[in-house]
Amino acid sequence: MKTEQSVLRLSIAVTFLLAAAGIVFGLLSGSFAIVFDGVYALTDAIMTIVALLVSTLIVSSTADGAAGSKLVKHFTMGFWHLEPMVLGLNGVLLTGAAIYALINAIGSIMAGGRLLAFDYAIIYAALTMLIAFAMAIYGARANRTLQSNFVALDAKAWLMSGALSGALLVAFGFGYAIQGTKLAWMLPYVDPVALALVCIAVIPVPIGTIKQAFADILLVTPSDLKQHVDAVAEDFVRRYGFASYRSYVARVGRGRQIELFFIVPKGGAAQKLEEWDRIRDEVGEAIGDDTPDRWLTIAFTTDPEWAD
Repeated sequence: MKTEQSVLRLSIAVTFLLAAAGIVFGLLSGSFAIVFDGVYALTDAIMTIVALLVSTLIVSSTADGAAGSKLVKHFTMGFWHLEPMVLGLNGVLLTGAAIYALINAIGSIMAGGRLLAFDYAIIYAALTMLIAFAMAIYGARANRTLQSNFVALDAKAWLMSGALSGALLVAFGFGYAIQGTKLAWMLPYVDPVALALVCIAVIPVPIGTIKQAFADILLVTPSDLKQHVDAVAEDFVRRYGFASYRSYVARVGRGRQIELFFIVPKGGAAQKLEEWDRIRDEVGEAIGDDTPDRWLTIAFTTDPEWAD
């Protein structure tokens, strides 16, 4: 489990098992909160499959020798743009599912609630909590090396799933404990109230991912990367006596797209192409992060219109 794809495959398999168990246990216990947990997990698993496909495309297209493949010939600009699309869609779908479930929970509370079998519900919540926390820890540890947005989001989803299962476990345990007591009138409300609280906790979680995904889709300039590139360019303008420069940067998923245009004074001494290439190498080394996910273009011109 040392690659992004292998971590996601394991997550998908476990998620499908828990989703199926959630739907079955939810129907057996009569708990809409558990059914929602299963459907939520199923939605997440489907989107994780899409994320796995995108991750595979990105890795294969940036691998050594990939330039000659038929797929890369049709997508010469790479597949980085797919990553924020998938992350954004995943966040929107999960948030939409939680909002829909919250509306149903409120409707159920207003209608008088519903009874459920707490024994099945407690078994499911306990098992799910343990498995989810284990997967969250595994994903977080694996991502210390992988540094993947997909794995990071997946680990966050497992952590939230474990916390929500823990909350359900507390709620169902409370319901089980008050059976036959003076508080038994609360039994029909345990499940819809627990579902409502779970949804309220879930809805804000993907917002950060959605915002970042839309920023990447819209090619919003990342300020930290722009400042770094500008600092490097200004240094080379001073060192080589260039007139000025223009820089354009964007972050698209894991990809970093950088375009640098140096404005060379007119009438300067002619230089060999090898000399310009040497300067390009220096600039690229100064910018750093020389990985297959960096798209760097460096050009020299005496006409500012070519850079604007």
